[in-house]
Amino acid sequence: MKQKTYAILGLGIFGSTIAKTLSEYNCEVIGIDKDITCVERVSEFATQAVQADFTDIDQLRAIGIEEVDVAVVATGSLLEESIMAILNLKELGVPYILAKAKNRMYMQILLKIGADKVVRPEKEMGERVAKSLLSRNIIEMLDIDDEYSIMEMHAPRNWVGKALNALDLRAQFGINVLGVRKHAHESLRISPSADYVIEADDQLLVIVQNDEFEKFEYLGKI
Repeated sequence: MKQKTYAILGLGIFGSTIAKTLSEYNCEVIGIDKDITCVERVSEFATQAVQADFTDIDQLRAIGIEEVDVAVVATGSLLEESIMAILNLKELGVPYILAKAKNRMYMQILLKIGADKVVRPEKEMGERVAKSLLSRNIIEMLDIDDEYSIMEMHAPRNWVGKALNALDLRAQFGINVLGVRKHAHESLRISPSADYVIEADDQLLVIVQNDEFEKFEYLGKI
């Protein structure tokens, strides 16, 4: 299957990190910024790094942006630049556009003009850090959407010695156990049986219903 090609518009910390990570997975990445210093930094790993004004559709067309599969508008502070970039990308027929926004109002505007997805990385990371501080059990956490998250967590002490079917975690806490890791560096065992008895060093891979889980975990009731 053909690898997707990506264009990253704006090569600050957010954009250059995306470009570098995609490049590490052998993706074709075009990085674009007006600042030559940013362009030179990204040129070390990107397929192509170009000094250009992405609010100018002719400059984007000259780079061949209409050929990419995904574009990331990684400049989040200047709304006008983000709007122009998205409008240009839509005009050029880019199939999928992800944009960064610095607040909720910017997010709503960027979605309305055609971004397929808008992220607020500072807000999302702030929420994740706060939740990690509140939780005694969570190791890693990934939000699927507003309703559900997947996470790896230490087995709470009051679950140890009890079988999954006896704990009835789905009904009690909105938790479904997907897998068990017996020790930190061991492989994950997927789909444990209902009569599996939790041990003290277990790490559990779970999918949780956020509103149910948060009522208990972040108030120290699990």
